[in-house]
Amino acid sequence: MIELIDDVDGSEATETVYFGLDGADYVIDLAGKNADELRGLLVRFVDAGRKTAASKEASSVRRPRPMAETKAVRAWAAEKGIEVNARGRMKDDVVQRYLSSLR
Repeated sequence: MIELIDDVDGSEATETVYFGLDGADYVIDLAGKNADELRGLLVRFVDAGRKTAASKEASSVRRPRPMAETKAVRAWAAEKGIEVNARGRMKDDVVQRYLSSLR
């Protein structure tokens, strides 16, 4: 089972929202109320803007890791004395070290 945590308030998230700004792509896990708030804040600009064709870069955006894997990486890091955030994204080098330890 995948458990999503709202990246804004730490509650149980209900969806993952993808958006872009100034050439950067973002992904955030949000509960319904926070997802609605984000969309509400952006609706005026989305309505006034133009959609663009998906770029090659957009298709290479990595999907978030399943929560079960994230928990395993955090547990492994704690055992090794490696400091990681309690929630949110982890540094890629920590994840790569974890994956290397499985081989």
